[in-house]
Amino acid sequence: MAGSNLFTGTLDLLMLQAIKNGPKHGYGIGKWLAERTEGEVDPDEGALYSSLHRLERKRQIEGDWGETENGRRARFYSLTSKGRKTLGKEVTRWERHARAVFAVLRHEEQ
Repeated sequence: MAGSNLFTGTLDLLMLQAIKNGPKHGYGIGKWLAERTEGEVDPDEGALYSSLHRLERKRQIEGDWGETENGRRARFYSLTSKGRKTLGKEVTRWERHARAVFAVLRHEEQ
């Protein structure tokens, strides 16, 4: 399903989850996602920053300038109250959707 909105919507949800417990910069978010998914979700820089900008426009995250562990200047992103509310709703929706998809995929005809 290359090019579908499924990846975009999923990536946005994962980005919100990545910063749920505290601010992270873009590279740190990408690294966190790759580590948590054993490399299955490793967004390229274009997809990652497109998602961050989209979430910022929706006012679900906000960015502040800071310094990385290496002393480099970077933008650190954190959830807004709107983003936290969206994350809660989307996690619930995604869990229902995943259960439904797995019910179909695991169904054996009798």
